[in-house]
Amino acid sequence: MALIKRASCLSAQLVRTAYISCIRNLSDVSEVSTTERGLESQKVQVNDARIHYVKSGVGNHVLLLLPGALGSSKTDFEPQLTGFNKEKFTLISFDPRGFGQSIPPERDWPLDYFRRDADDAVGLMKRLSYKKFSVLGWSDGGIIGLILAAQYPELVHRLVVWGSNAYVAPTDVDLFKGLSNIDTWSARMREPFIKVYGEKYFRAQWKNWIEAYCRYYYERDGDICKGDLKNIKCPTFIIHGKKDPLVIEEHPNYLHENISNSRLHVIPEGKHNLHLRYAKEFNQLVQTFLDET
Repeated sequence: MALIKRASCLSAQLVRTAYISCIRNLSDVSEVSTTERGLESQKVQVNDARIHYVKSGVGNHVLLLLPGALGSSKTDFEPQLTGFNKEKFTLISFDPRGFGQSIPPERDWPLDYFRRDADDAVGLMKRLSYKKFSVLGWSDGGIIGLILAAQYPELVHRLVVWGSNAYVAPTDVDLFKGLSNIDTWSARMREPFIKVYGEKYFRAQWKNWIEAYCRYYYERDGDICKGDLKNIKCPTFIIHGKKDPLVIEEHPNYLHENISNSRLHVIPEGKHNLHLRYAKEFNQLVQTFLDET
């Protein structure tokens, strides 16, 4: 997911090209393999869904990794699952219900789906007997992380979010509607998602996700979790890619201004998938933040 001043300056074609660039990088990431990479992969019952997760490491500092829209442990966090210090950290990456290997159930989209995902994530960690953990959330996963940290402050040690936002701006609606037709994507760019979901499911759920996301703008004046930010008490690290065409600069600035114990770090060449493209730099930045006392 070209330096932009505002997302509204991008034509639909430029937005599509930028997003496809992000997907190309996803397609270059190897799938997680429990045998080849020594990762534990399991499903457990959480609330009313069977939730899939991947576990890496044996460290005392437990990390919960939250993927982006239609993302999964296998597609979104391979460089972190394999690249973090496994003696220091235990990483748990989960597939939200209806995503990745947490199917069934098929994904549905109530207006509070971010909060449901946050509740599922907490339910998973409780099921695994983790009483305190830090949260890393990318894109939609960052929104889930913001809600989780606000709603369950006693559970969250530290929070890291990137490519995320607390509200939907008018330019966001125009931007994502320009991405809705996957027939305009090249076959290579569709393949990572189709490999996980199959074409029929991915086509339907991509359309559903865009509609659900835009509903926040039409039905809640854009508000996703603005009111939650004041309730986030843990140290929070907000990372922004300066060249991210999907998240206009006002979003990370708003998070920083409204989360009291937060800092903002900008990666000049970073785009939406900065944790994949600049994995070494990202991993070092985040591990240093997590190590702070």
